[in-house]
Amino acid sequence: MSTMVIIGGGQAAGQAIASLRQEGFEGRILMIGEEPVLPYGRPPLSKQYLAGAIPPEKLSVRPEKFYEDRNVELRLGETVTGIDPTQQTVSIGSEAIGYDKLLIATGSTPRRLNIEGSDLAGIHYLRTQGDVDAIRQDMNDAKNLCIVGGGYIGLEVASVAVTAGLNVDVLEMENRILQRVTTPFMSDFYHTLHTGRGVNIHTSTGCAGFRGSAGRVTHVLCGDKEIEADMVIVGIGIIPNTQLADEAGLDVDNGIIVDEQCRTSDPNIYAAGDCTNHPNPILGRRLRLESVPNAMDQARTAAANMLGIEKSYAAVPWFWSDQYDLKLQMLGFSGDADASVLRGDPDARQFAQFYLSAGKVVAVDAVNSPKEFMVAKQLFGLGVDAEALSDTTVDLKSLVPERVA
Repeated sequence: MSTMVIIGGGQAAGQAIASLRQEGFEGRILMIGEEPVLPYGRPPLSKQYLAGAIPPEKLSVRPEKFYEDRNVELRLGETVTGIDPTQQTVSIGSEAIGYDKLLIATGSTPRRLNIEGSDLAGIHYLRTQGDVDAIRQDMNDAKNLCIVGGGYIGLEVASVAVTAGLNVDVLEMENRILQRVTTPFMSDFYHTLHTGRGVNIHTSTGCAGFRGSAGRVTHVLCGDKEIEADMVIVGIGIIPNTQLADEAGLDVDNGIIVDEQCRTSDPNIYAAGDCTNHPNPILGRRLRLESVPNAMDQARTAAANMLGIEKSYAAVPWFWSDQYDLKLQMLGFSGDADASVLRGDPDARQFAQFYLSAGKVVAVDAVNSPKEFMVAKQLFGLGVDAEALSDTTVDLKSLVPERVA
């Protein structure tokens, strides 16, 4: 009987299990996850779960009975300590477990600060359900929260915290929030949104250290000024979890190198999700994405190929972010554009910013505009009339060629 082993306990792992069974695999499936919980989705962690709007069980991608009914072995709260590609085994301490095919879906780890006072109590990182449980506990007694990092995670946390009544400061080293991921227009929109709700945003401001009392943080040090904070959340990016792959001799470069079939440099080992560096034939370059759709699609692709079903992964990247009552849906990369077209009214907080390159749609940022986002998926890579695109009296769908629609 063939054995499929999956390392990781996130959405990629959960989807791979489902896909293996859906594709007809009847052999042994073993998933090994470091966290003591069922595979779960991370996007709600900084949003609904942090706000207390959903219970822990709602995070799970599938209930426990799903795995029981499909005879899936789950080893939760255990850590894989090594992979031996020659012997085709993974190790948990002194125990060696054989595999026919292996999927690495180890995700990523928050980038950590190693500066004065960074070991004080009250300083948090947000990546796991356990992280958010600890943050929520601290938020019950906190008054002043400082968020280090003005990316999407930090801003999502800021929206939850200021709504809950905390005084919130956001520190961003760049001269605008979201600078690494979006345009000045979108940065300005979200800067205005947050400051209008009472969030204090400090751009061009780094975190030099922390000061505390009785072992707990009380202040964030920012050069010649200090910000009062009885709680800190650090969100300065992530690092792909590639150590196991690297130690096993697999090709690693800003993620585990995989091909369009999600196969690593070892033909019996696959990888999916945040930990991978994969080719995107649509964009013509390699990417490492922190994206749920990417993780799910890669998991489906990997599962098929693990079973000998030839399948390639090619998709336009998309993402989303929930802040206050606004849903931002993003397609492609605005950095690929040489022009932009605004459709809708930012003051009404319902609009879409389309990005064009040589007259073709290469990206969109849609705020509370799901229709525009869906049509943008059909328009991606196609030439459009910019004037018609901006005219809200023109039906967007009329811009989609019949062969695409």
